Formats: sequence, C-alpha cells, structure tokens
Amino acid sequence: MKPHIVVLGGNFAGLGAAQKIRQYCGDSVRITVVDRKNFLMFIPNIPAEIFENRDPSRTLRMDLPGALEKDGIEFIQGEVQALDVESRTVEFLPNERPGSAAETLHYDYVVVAMGNRLAFDRIEGFAEHGHTCTDFYYGNRLRRYLHEEYRGGPIAIGSARFHQGDGTKDIRLYGGHAFPSAEAACEGPPVETMLAMATWLKQHGMGGPEKITIFTPAGLIAEDAGEEVVARLLDIASGMGFKYVNNGRDIARISGEGVELASGTSIDAELKIVFPDWVPHEFLRGLPISDSEGFVVTDVTMRNPRYPTVFAAGDAAAITVPKLGGIGHAEGDIVGRQIAKDMGRMQAEEADQPLEPVVYCIGDMGASQAFYIRSNSWFGGSEQVLKMGHVPYLLKMQYKNLFFKTHGKVPDWGLDVSRLLAEKIFAA
Repeated sequence: MKPHIVVLGGNFAGLGAAQKIRQYCGDSVRITVVDRKNFLMFIPNIPAEIFENRDPSRTLRMDLPGALEKDGIEFIQGEVQALDVESRTVEFLPNERPGSAAETLHYDYVVVAMGNRLAFDRIEGFAEHGHTCTDFYYGNRLRRYLHEEYRGGPIAIGSARFHQGDGTKDIRLYGGHAFPSAEAACEGPPVETMLAMATWLKQHGMGGPEKITIFTPAGLIAEDAGEEVVARLLDIASGMGFKYVNNGRDIARISGEGVELASGTSIDAELKIVFPDWVPHEFLRGLPISDSEGFVVTDVTMRNPRYPTVFAAGDAAAITVPKLGGIGHAEGDIVGRQIAKDMGRMQAEEADQPLEPVVYCIGDMGASQAFYIRSNSWFGGSEQVLKMGHVPYLLKMQYKNLFFKTHGKVPDWGLDVSRLLAEKIFAA
C-alpha cells in the first residue's frame, strides 16, 4: 500500500503542492486532491479583465481534474467538513449534486491548502452597496456596474482589518527577525485597482485619480512591500491626485453614500470597492494544529510542529502573510521536498530549505502598464525593488498564458527570468 497524501484545496497552493509532491516523490505515493469546485480560478488577473470588459469566468478558468490527471493525481469534488488529526481522517461532502452523504478519507499525510473565507458577510452594507474583484461573480458584478451603471461619482477603494492570529509568534526569519504583524491581509489588489481605475476613468472621459480615495486600516498601505517602495508609490499617487486615508482601523459600514471607517472617518463615494478580512474555514478553528484565529501553525518547512504528518501551504497557513500567490507557490515546493525526504526520495540537505518569504507583486495599471515589486525587507531582508512600465505588464500577462499552457507547472526559472527582464534589461 502506497502512503496516501490528501491535499485539501486545488487552487494555486493546492495544485502546486500536489504537483511538487508527485515530482519529488514519483510513484511512491498516492495523491488525492479535494476541492469544492472542479476548476482553478486565476485570481490575480481578474481586475484586468474587469476594466477591459471581459468576462473573467470565461478567460481565467482552468480545468482542475484534467490538470491533475496528467500526473496521476486523483480528484474529488467535495466540501471539506472536518479534519481529525488524531485518526488521520478527512470528512467531506460530495457536492456535485445536493443530498450527498458525508464521506471519509484516511490519510498518511495531509496538506491543508484550501485558502480561506473572504469575510464580506461581516461588512455591514456590502451586499447592498459594495463591490470587489475577488472572484468571477463579484468581478462580473463590478464589470457590469462600471460599463452600464456608473454615473461618474467619487470612488473609495480599500481594505477591512485583517486578524492575523498568534501562529507565527515563534517564527524567526532572515537571521532572527521576528515575524511581522499585518493589519491588512494583502494590499496589492487595492493598489492595483486604484491605479487601473484611474486609467479607466481617463480612457472613458470621466476624470482621473482625483476622484479616487484609497484607504487602509494600517498606518501605511501595503506595508509588506517595504517602506521605501511604499514611500515612492505614495509620492507618485499624491502627485497624480489620489486621496489617501490611513489608520482607518476597519470598515464599519458601507452605505449608498460611501464608506464609514472604524476610526470615525467617512469617505463619500458612489462606487465602493473593498477587500475584506481573510478568515480561516470554520472546521479549522479549535483544532490542535491551528492558532488563535484558526490558521494552521507550521514551522518554516511548512510542517506542523505537533503533528508532523500535517502540512499547510497558501492562505490557510498562519505563516502566509501577506496572502500572496507567490508565497503559496514557494510553500508548495517546500511541502513536496519534505514529503519526499520522508519517503526516502530526497536527502535532508536538499529537502530542508526553509521558507524565506518574498513579496512578489505585479499589478496592472491599465493602458498596458504595470508595476513590479520585489521586496523582503518587511520580513527582515534587505531588498526593495519597484519598477513600472510596459515590461511588467507583459510579464503579468505572459505568466498567465504560461500557467494555463503548462497546467500550473511554470518552470522554476520563471522568477529568475522575470527579475532579469524587469530589474536589469528593461529596468525603468
């Protein structure tokens, strides 16, 4: 009997982890991926599709069972109900049709990579008055509003407060640097949406940056990008006419008139584009592998310290802050190496490569322009890079094309080539 690896989740982190386990372990293991949907949602490019008036559900959907089948990985479409780390079982509900009976999977190793809940339901007034671009449904809702209903009024874009939990209190990075605490889960999307929105307004003769207010619960927006990078971004944004509200603390309420922040500040806006708190799935709360919020605790090799057959990757992991696809991709590779070591397929010297998180972010600015950020200073490193221009835009779009063409198996040298092109050859 081959050891059974169960991967919970099939988007970026789950697919990547499953593929890396197969790559490093070969046919020595059996792998099963469980996801509530049978497709991968390519989330980073949803804003670009919205502003170009394209339906993201048609352009950013990749067949998941087909991609997994190429590596002999089993797929189950079901909603995970419970995880029992003592009996090593996962309870799930098949959801292809309603009325299914609960089923149980036994695992030898489990990888929790099913992301998190986006807590829009905790924002008063969001359903009636809010917009966002976090998935296909909300993306199309915003797309239709922009292109059919928007009257040209003021716009507010920003984040609710993130509740991080205590799962990283013992983590040390880059020579002993304590793991930082974030007040927003990921603020690359608000910055990207802000810049692309300004371009869209100009293209449609409806004004420009002066109509847009960007807000953050933190003292500094996108603080994980590094103080130097953010200072440059804010200087550029201020010069363009954007309005900036920091220390908002949280979103208190959204109304037809605008956004009310917990700090007491109110922002008048016709269009309210917001990004919520990112919270763990309910079944993870209170488990012995989870932190005070319900994120899965791991060390820097993505293994739970108390239960060595439990791994986590991507947004479900406590150590994934900010919630970035690039960090989740690196974590999936680490998981594959660790399990290969346990299977006797990789030496410890090669497998025990700790997570060294880096913020990689390429954001569409409209008009075939984009910004490129590579920084590790928030985690204790020394690098902060910001570039803007056409080359980062090409990199963002070609990465998506390559991802779909390879069914998620982007070559390991991809990031190195991106750095070379964006930072050296075509630097601006």
